[in-house]
Amino acid sequence: MIRLNVMLSIIERGNAKQYIKILNSHQVNIHTQIAGHGTAPSEMKDIFGLINNEKDVIISLGTEQALISFAESESRVMSGKAGFGGLAMITKLSAINRVAAELIVRSSSESEKGANKMENENKYSLVLISVNHGYSEEIMQVAKKAGATGGTVIRGRLAGLDILEQVDDVLVDEEREIISVLAPVSISGEIMNNVNAEFGLNSKAKGIIFSIPVTKAFKV
Repeated sequence: MIRLNVMLSIIERGNAKQYIKILNSHQVNIHTQIAGHGTAPSEMKDIFGLINNEKDVIISLGTEQALISFAESESRVMSGKAGFGGLAMITKLSAINRVAAELIVRSSSESEKGANKMENENKYSLVLISVNHGYSEEIMQVAKKAGATGGTVIRGRLAGLDILEQVDDVLVDEEREIISVLAPVSISGEIMNNVNAEFGLNSKAKGIIFSIPVTKAFKV
């Protein structure tokens, strides 16, 4: 049975074109690229070999085996110097539209048999925090007190405001920031609880906070 996964990659700005080229060579051909801003302190940049805070964020869809193939060939297993100055996280898809699924399977190689199991399955969570503009630095301070080492800020707009504002007269700004924090499962709950206590929907930040289980996390 062919399984489909999604990979979120956060790499140094300007590396996306070459990174996607390598992904395509592993039969991972469907990508969405957006801009982000990292929050890692200078000491963490030294540890992970990062150069600056400006990030390319790439969301890639592929078969489990194709993404494993990429991870095994490009990963530094969270150590050593990263070729693209960032991290990649693989997680399972819960659903996808039929045509997209057919495109992914068709573009993948046929050597899907004997797929290796992910080595660090569900040891990490990707915590996503969507808040009104201007709260990312304060949120990262709270997250770091709970053990987070850094995050990436993605700026965007919130859709469906009318529905959300019907809930207890919640007033949410259209301009939003999404803070993504990769954290071990052991501390992700504390990060979420602490952030929610200060920046949840009852605060001025109007935060929406959730997490996604990460099947594999590795340096790229």
